Amino acid sequence: MRGIEHIGIAVADIDIAEETYAKLLGVHSYKREVVESEGVVTSFFRVGDVKIELLAATKPDSAIAKFIAKRGEGIHHIAFKVKDTDASLNQKNELGFTTINENAKAGADNKEIGFIHPKSTHGVLIEMCSDKKD
Repeated sequence: MRGIEHIGIAVADIDIAEETYAKLLGVHSYKREVVESEGVVTSFFRVGDVKIELLAATKPDSAIAKFIAKRGEGIHHIAFKVKDTDASLNQKNELGFTTINENAKAGADNKEIGFIHPKSTHGVLIEMCSDKKD
């Protein structure tokens, strides 16, 4: 792992959350992106070397909608920078972690992503995140 790439925060209303975090962080969102496959709209803020990703549901059956219905708004995941998402998922699986994804998939902000189930990481959803391969 190369460090924290971003912290994902589930929010009910992306517009209100963007205003809140712009005031809190003293910077504006640099990118808003819809990820159709995940049923979310994301908004990114850069704070030093780390990004904050706000995630709001675009459909009621998305993982973010279910998360908010069950737990409310709040930290959804921590994403770590890795060189290769597929290799990282395979390695973590071999070490006994329960991976949600067998292979990397397209994520927001030009990334390939894959997740480790929170049941194997003491309740924290972990995302492996690398730059998309061209």
